Amino acid sequence: MNAPLDREEYIEQTYFFRVYRERLDAAINSQEILERIQDEILATTKLPMAIEFLHGEIELTGRISDGMARLSHYFTPFQAFIMHQAEEDRSKFEQTVALVILEREAEYRAESPPLAGLFVYQFECIARNRLGYEAGMFAMAHDPMYPEEWRDWILKARRRLGETDFPNLIYHRSQHYVTEQRRRTRNDQFELAAPVLFGEQEGRMAKASIGRDPLFLFAALQRQLGYPAVPKPVAKPLEPDIPLVIERRLQRLELRLQMLETDEESAFDLTKFYVKPDDPAE
Repeated sequence: MNAPLDREEYIEQTYFFRVYRERLDAAINSQEILERIQDEILATTKLPMAIEFLHGEIELTGRISDGMARLSHYFTPFQAFIMHQAEEDRSKFEQTVALVILEREAEYRAESPPLAGLFVYQFECIARNRLGYEAGMFAMAHDPMYPEEWRDWILKARRRLGETDFPNLIYHRSQHYVTEQRRRTRNDQFELAAPVLFGEQEGRMAKASIGRDPLFLFAALQRQLGYPAVPKPVAKPLEPDIPLVIERRLQRLELRLQMLETDEESAFDLTKFYVKPDDPAE
């Protein structure tokens, strides 16, 4: 298992993911972005070398996620998983949303976050975007930020999600659960058989959220504990009503036919076909 990166690496990663997204939005192709951005990254970090590798990989395979997966000593499995899901041919998961996820995660990592906050952020990213718990949580578990007790719990939680509410999983590994058991059993020495992973506040909010939509718990943790907000998928504009579009086109064709017929009769009056500025059909 590789060690977490230095703080300056995560700061530069934050910049990289943000600029990459902004330039994609500006219709600049990925090869050109990767080629140009190397000179902008702090040279004392390892990121310029990683970007150079990604540039060669995307020219070879057309995917940045393949290169990230091969650079497992630098990019985490979760980062590679997020990009892979965005680059799937049939995926509805937008690449720009994936880059915002990675940008906010790198920014959060730079501040030495609590592991509970990192876990909840990553899990919400998977849940909100429907990326698949099986592969997603497996990638999370192999993040170098998590020690062995966290890795073991994430893999167990992955198997129990179908039968147990997510808030319940948090509550039973929290300090709040220990506090309540000590009060209920009047045993101040009560301890969990496994390490406590979540604090008093997380446990209290998780217990209050059992049986409810986990998204409410995520929002509460963001408000109360400053956990990073997960970017929401951008809603695409609704497609126009197809029958209405066809009707408008038929109306235009009918007008053109009338113009041709009138022209042939030498009684052409263009003013009949002027379009009113406030005509919604036009």
